[in-house]
Amino acid sequence: MAMVHELERSGNWLFRRRSWLPATVIILALVYIFVANRSTIFFNYVYEIIFISVSLIGEVIRSYTVGYVPKNTSGRNVIDQLAEELNTTGIYSVVRNPLYVGNFFMWLGPVLFLRSVWCVIIFVLAYWLYYERIIFAEEQFLRRKFGEAYDTWAFKVKAVIPGFRNLIPSELPFSFRNVLKREYNSITNVFIVFSLLDVTRNLAITRKLYLGNFYMIMLVAALIFWCIARYLVKRTRFLNVEGR
Repeated sequence: MAMVHELERSGNWLFRRRSWLPATVIILALVYIFVANRSTIFFNYVYEIIFISVSLIGEVIRSYTVGYVPKNTSGRNVIDQLAEELNTTGIYSVVRNPLYVGNFFMWLGPVLFLRSVWCVIIFVLAYWLYYERIIFAEEQFLRRKFGEAYDTWAFKVKAVIPGFRNLIPSELPFSFRNVLKREYNSITNVFIVFSLLDVTRNLAITRKLYLGNFYMIMLVAALIFWCIARYLVKRTRFLNVEGR
C-alpha cells in the first residue's frame, strides 16, 4: 500500500475515535500523579488558575469557531468525513484547523497540572503525530470534494499556525446559541477533568479521597450549567438556529 493511502487510512481510523481516544491522556496523567514527586503538585491557587485558563483558551477558540460556522461543517461526526461547504472566512481564513488548535490548549491545561516539562514534551509530540494523520485524511477528503477551491485556500492558510494577514470577516453572524448547543459538553468536561485530577492528587498526597473547595465550587457550577444546557438542547428548540 502506498504511503499516502496508509496515512489516509490511519487518519480515518483515528478520526472515528477522536471523541474518546485523546482521553487516554487523562488516564496516563492520573497514573503519573502517583509516581511523580508529590511535593511538586501541591495545590497552588495561581498555578491552578493558570492551568484552567489554558484549557479555557482552547474552549474559547473552539467556541469562536463554532459560533460562525454553518450547518454540517466543523462538526462532531465520528463515522465519516462531512462537509457540505468549504469554510474559508472568519477564523478559517487565519488557520485551517482551528478546532484542533483549540483542542490542543484544552488538553495542554491538564498536562501542565502535572508540573513536568517531560510530560509537556511527550504530549506535544504525541498530539502532533495523532492529529497530523487526522488532518491528512480530512484534507484528502476536502481536496477530492472541493478540488481547486480547496488547494487555493490551503495554499494561503497554514494548517495550525495562525496567520492574521489574510483575515476575511465571516459571512455569518456569531451565534451564541449555536455555541451553547454544540459546546456545552466540552465546557463542562474541562472542569470535570480538573476535578478528577484534584481528587487523584489529594488521594496520592493525603491518602484521603476528597475534592478541594476550589474545585468543588467550579464543578458544581459546571454541572448546573450542563443540566440547564442539556435541558435546552433536548427539551426545547431555543438553541436551534436556522442554517446552523
